[in-house]
Amino acid sequence: MVDNDKCLELFSNLLGIMNKLRSPEGCPWDREQTRISLKPYVLEEAYEVIEAIEDGDPEKVKEELGDLLFQILFQARIGTENHEFSMSDILKNLQDKMIRRHPHVFGTSQVKDSREVVHNWEKIKQNEIPDNRKKPILSGVPRNLPTVLKAQRLQEKAATVGFDWDNPRDIIMKIKEELAELQTALDNNNRDEIEEELGDLMFSVINFGRFLKICSDEALRKTTEKFTKRFQEMEQTMLNQGKSLSSLSIGEMEILWQNSKHK
Repeated sequence: MVDNDKCLELFSNLLGIMNKLRSPEGCPWDREQTRISLKPYVLEEAYEVIEAIEDGDPEKVKEELGDLLFQILFQARIGTENHEFSMSDILKNLQDKMIRRHPHVFGTSQVKDSREVVHNWEKIKQNEIPDNRKKPILSGVPRNLPTVLKAQRLQEKAATVGFDWDNPRDIIMKIKEELAELQTALDNNNRDEIEEELGDLMFSVINFGRFLKICSDEALRKTTEKFTKRFQEMEQTMLNQGKSLSSLSIGEMEILWQNSKHK
């Protein structure tokens, strides 16, 4: 059971620690930091949370979440010092947003499944913006997202307004179409055309994963790790024989590769 009083006490203590670190009597390094200078640390801590989750290590997840939370406290403190916003403003804004965007939980609305929840979320989000400030639907996707994640989020956004495929077979046909166009570009030996068609093919494959509720970034990460593991096994096999991979023919490398797949 969550001890709310204890959480509030610890959170208050953390705010005090941050205030002390930024004070004239605090830490020189912490005092020097700006919103911009902290950007790399926010990104690094977020990735370390992801890595801890992937490792399946609860203790590591706990530690890395704490480090990420500290970056949020840091940004909030800078906002307070600049008379822009406070931690209270952040929490109030988040509280109101979560209640507003979950009318099926905190209100009287009803939904039949998670897809309708996502659709309603986007609709409510759009209604929150005054007409004179409304932005295109796809503008809500962060510019600096890794490309694979960005592609999938753009596709998800488009799908919330009905711009989507009816079934996975149609997407497979689209992938085959893009593959044929890539082959044509290769036949034409047109570098720009090849790059464009390769991008179209990758975008369609990511869309296929999105339709099947598979995170393409996660799928690619697992494949990358699998490739790394097998390649390193090949290297180690040759090192044990006092040789290097570069001394092998492509045929010999293929035999090693196939052997590594069965380990």
